[in-house]
Amino acid sequence: MSRLGEVKFRVVTTVQRWVANPVSRRLPGQILVETVGRSSGLPRRTPVGGRREGNVFWFVSEYGDKSQYVRNIRADPRVRVRIRGTWHTGTAHPLPEDDARARLRTLPRYNSAAVQAFGTNLLTIRVDLTD
Repeated sequence: MSRLGEVKFRVVTTVQRWVANPVSRRLPGQILVETVGRSSGLPRRTPVGGRREGNVFWFVSEYGDKSQYVRNIRADPRVRVRIRGTWHTGTAHPLPEDDARARLRTLPRYNSAAVQAFGTNLLTIRVDLTD
């Protein structure tokens, strides 16, 4: 990652961690992905934007493998996703071969614009929902 990309990553993730995410997690309509912390074993909830298509939920990570929740998914792919206030269990699959920019064009516009604007290493995640 370039120096500018690293600075962008640090600034955006700091704002997300301490300001945006704590507020977003409390909003009833916000989609959340819950992973298990790979070190702590505690549930970690991250606001995301994505779309459910049948029994699959799609979203794109801004920072790919640098994102803590992606690292958690790689350690344990079992996740829960809160969509419209209802929790669903599933298995997450990072898809580096998927065209993340093309995938963003199929997802909600506002979130996709933010992910493209701030992201430096886009990664598609597919969650196969089991309920």
